[in-house]
Amino acid sequence: MQFLKTLFWVILAVAIVIFSLRNWTVVTLTLWSGLRLDAKLPVLLMVAFLAGLLPTLGVLQATRWRLRRRLDAAERALADVRLADTATPTVVAADHPANLSVSPVQS
Repeated sequence: MQFLKTLFWVILAVAIVIFSLRNWTVVTLTLWSGLRLDAKLPVLLMVAFLAGLLPTLGVLQATRWRLRRRLDAAERALADVRLADTATPTVVAADHPANLSVSPVQS
């Protein structure tokens, strides 16, 4: 499985390099107030990709952190309940009132 994961990343990296080499052209962006920005197309695409990826990763990590904290709190509560359950004495079946037999009174 590790080989397939490595192969995937190598193929992806090679594809990105080939795309970058074939599309290494200058792109002019017109910003506000007549300001112009000249950038290479692969660099512009990478910046746009990261601008979308980084906030999404931030939300994902925050959600995982919050859920991990909730899970840890639930596991601690469960451990406390189990500890309290083992500390209480157990009722032996012979001592239970439902298992006691009452002999009839003979007069």
